[in-house]
Amino acid sequence: QVQLVESGGGSVQAGGSLRLSCAASGLTSCMGWLRQVPGKEREWVAACLSDGITSYADSVKGRFTISRDNAKNTLYLQMNSLKPEDTAMYYCAASSSRAVYSDGSCYGMAYWGQGTQVTVSS
Repeated sequence: QVQLVESGGGSVQAGGSLRLSCAASGLTSCMGWLRQVPGKEREWVAACLSDGITSYADSVKGRFTISRDNAKNTLYLQMNSLKPEDTAMYYCAASSSRAVYSDGSCYGMAYWGQGTQVTVSS
């Protein structure tokens, strides 16, 4: 069982930046970030395979950068040019599988973090 612990959320003004981190207690293959606003479906944000291949949702492409340090079992999400619509609870998730869906999101995400809140004010 892999445990995931997110950190780095907070409040920032529009145009600002935040960096999220997700520390994993064990090895995983595909790791990703998802976000959710109360009353709405969870939205996939970005994913990163263990070999560094990345994919992004169109809504964050060019503004967010996902990366991972395999030596530290840690996933990162650098968020720049933040917009109020980026406000959400951000979750880290991971899979032992390398398979991904057609949009690049991880298949079979069995491990989830507790979430970290990101609030962007206008």
